Formats: sequence, structure tokens, C-alpha cells
Amino acid sequence: MLLVAVAAVRISSRSGLPSLLIYLGIGIAIGQDGIGNVVFDNAELTQVIGYAALVVILAEGGLGTKWKQIKPALPAAIVLSLVGVAISVGVTAAGAHYLVGLDWRQALLIGAVVSSTDAAAVFSVLRKVPLPSRITGVLEAESGFNDAPVVILVVAFATVGPVDQWYVLVGKIALELLIGVAIGLSVGFMGAYGLRHVALPASGLYPIAVMAIAVSAYAAGAIAHGSGFLAVYLAAMVLGNAKLPHWPATRGFADGLGWIAQIGMFVLLGLLVTPHELVHDFWPAVVIGLVLTMVARPLEVFVSLLPFRIPWQEQALMSWAGLRGAVPIILATIPMVTGIEGSDRVFNIVFVLVVVYTLVQGPTLPWLARKLELGDSDAAAADLGIESAPLEKLRGHLLSFAIPEASRMHGVEVSELRLPPGASVTLVVRDAKSFVPLPSTVLRRGDELLVVATDPVRDAAEARLRAVARGGKLAGWLGTGSNGA
Repeated sequence: MLLVAVAAVRISSRSGLPSLLIYLGIGIAIGQDGIGNVVFDNAELTQVIGYAALVVILAEGGLGTKWKQIKPALPAAIVLSLVGVAISVGVTAAGAHYLVGLDWRQALLIGAVVSSTDAAAVFSVLRKVPLPSRITGVLEAESGFNDAPVVILVVAFATVGPVDQWYVLVGKIALELLIGVAIGLSVGFMGAYGLRHVALPASGLYPIAVMAIAVSAYAAGAIAHGSGFLAVYLAAMVLGNAKLPHWPATRGFADGLGWIAQIGMFVLLGLLVTPHELVHDFWPAVVIGLVLTMVARPLEVFVSLLPFRIPWQEQALMSWAGLRGAVPIILATIPMVTGIEGSDRVFNIVFVLVVVYTLVQGPTLPWLARKLELGDSDAAAADLGIESAPLEKLRGHLLSFAIPEASRMHGVEVSELRLPPGASVTLVVRDAKSFVPLPSTVLRRGDELLVVATDPVRDAAEARLRAVARGGKLAGWLGTGSNGA
């Protein structure tokens, strides 16, 4: 199974397809109607495991979200996550009701379920296409924020009995979001403060502590009847921007957990589906997907972003980048658990819709970005993964990093780094050999550097290193000085 998962990662990476499809295919292959013929129909267990996996995935996404990139895009992302979701639900539900003939409850359920975008699916196909920070910021923030209102709507529509009035739903969404924001930010800031002021006995404990803090934010949000998903995303985002010790190791650990969560969740979802039942719902799913992709998504992007004067090229890419991944399929299990009439058909339609339109949108997304001339050459310079280890007795930090292939630090002399007083390059490792650099030593791609920085200048030293990595010798002239790195 491990070898199959590794092969799936390589195939998805080379083909440009989100790994979602590969793992779903594995689940279908070993499930009912497949070569394994494993019968699995426990929707409740799938929902519980899916929720747990989604918490880990949101935590990993939050840890990788850069505040400087997402901050300018935050207002647009919030409007897109609230107003946009409402537009998407209404338009998609109308299409499902009038074009496919579903009753209004089933139509609203499908409209709500497929209104949630998936960051993992979007960025798995965009990772090789550098984009302007405004686009990536809006897409990433939207995918982190829109899960919360969508979950509330799906639970409301899946409740047995009459659905609440629209103003009651709006009030519930507003209250749960506010609680989620308050708890997520509080847990994140308290956790970051603790990790920066308490030296743990082993470096391997930092990744575990960070993930534990993020997951506790979800638990606290759920207990307080708030949005646990929003809480875990915000808490992780705060932790991810707090410059914690041993950060690259923490990111690697979180990335690994995210992959494990996705693999397990997707395989389980593939097991849950019964392939021969999908044939009847194939064309209804295609029709609803057309309404969602060609009408609802462009309309929600246009209306939501109208006050922000975003160019039409960027709006077009954001419209096509509204990929649906694991979240809609997980949410489609909610009406199955509550026993809503026609819930099996809702699940089948959502499953087919996600698979078909991911196959269509995923591989064409990088092509569209290039056609719209939205590539960002500055983003191609890979950011430095700076490892920080605290030096307690010296009240300083040991920073270590390797110069990536795309870094403009290649060809820069040590003296041209212009690190702040209190920081200096103490060692360079090149071709498996280490040496103490001179001020005239020219840095090369692949070099590993050790930098010692006192506590007061640590942030400034990191900012300067990142600035040179992006702007080279002319970092200050190009507007990527230490303040803007």
C-alpha cells in the first residue's frame, strides 16, 4: 500500500492531476465492484475520519499561509467566502432543481456541498506555475475560510424537519464565525508565545507541539459551538507566521501529516462509493457541474470582487480555479448520516461532479494561467527554508539554510549580504566540505550556510536573507529590501 501511495504521488506530480483522483481510484479499485470487492458502507465512520483528516489538512494549510501575502487579499477573500458562497448555493441549487428535477432540499444540499473550494486541489496543480501574490492570497484564504459557512449550511439543510428561515441561518453563521475567529486567534497567539519563551527538551517536540495547539483550537471552537474549522485554520496561520524555532522541520512534519490524512481520507471515500450506482447519476452531475463551473462560480467571483477592481484576467483564473476536492465529498456524507431522503443520490452526484470537473479543470489550470499571462517571475525565486535553533546561554539563534536553485543569492559575496550588526555567516558547506567564509567569498547554488544572530536582530537577519534570495545584489533597489522581504 505504501508503494502504491508513493507511486500515486509521483504520477499526480508529473501529470498535473490533483492526488485526490489517484487515491479515490485506489479506494474504488479495492472496494465494491473492484478487484478487492471490499464492502464498506459506514457513512458515519467516514464522516468522523473525514472531519479529523480535514482538521489536519486545514492546520497544514494554515501553517503554510504567509501573512504578508494573504493580508492584502483578506478583504476580497472574506467577501468571496461569504457573499460568494451564498451566490453559488443559490445558482447551483436552482440549476439542480429546474434542470435535473431534484426537490428543493436535495438541490440546496448539493448547492451548499459543492460551494466549498479545496486548497489542496488548487495548489497541487499550481505549484509549478508562479502567480502574483494577490491571486494566490485570495484563493488560499478563500479555501480556508469558506469551509465554515458551508458546513453550517449543509448541517442546516440536512436536519430532519423544516429548514430555518434565511435570517436565522445568517445569524447562526455570523455567530459561529465570530466564535471561531476569537478562539482561533487566541489559541494561536498564546501557543506562539509559549513556544517562543519555553525551550522544549528536544527539537522533535516542536512539530508535535505546533500540531497539538492547532488541533486544540478546533476542539475549543467546537465545544464553544463556534466554527472549529475556521479556528484551526486561523490558529495554524498565527503559528506559521510566528517565526518559531525549528520551523522547516515543523513544516515538513505538518506536510507529512497532511499527506497521510489526504491518502487515508480519499481511499476511504473511494471505498464508500458504489461504482455501478454512479452510472444513473452521471449526466445529472455533469449538468449541475456545468451550472456550477460556467455560471455560479464566475458570477460569485464577479459580484464578490466588484468593489476591489481586480483585472478581468485574474477574475477569470480565480473562476476556473474553484476546484472541488475532498471537502464536498465529506460534506455529502452528512445527509447520509441524518437519513435525509435521497441522500445516497446526493452523495453520488457530488462524487461524480468532483471527479469529472477535477479531471477537466486540474490539468488546464496552469495552461490558462500562462495564456492569461499571469506568471510572476519574482515568485519563481524559491523562498529560503531557514531553520532556527535557540542558543539559550548566548541569547541568540543559529540559523541554517540551503541556497535553492532559483535563488538570486547565487553569485552574491558574503559582505554583500549586509546582515545587521549582531549577525554573521559563520560556516559554509559546499560539496560536502565546510569552511569559514571570508567577506569576499562568493555564494553558490546548493551552499548550506550557518548564520549566528543575537535575539534582537534575528528577525532583521532573516528578512535580509530572504530579500537577497529574491533580489540578489540589488535587493534594496528592486524594492525587496529587508523591510519587504
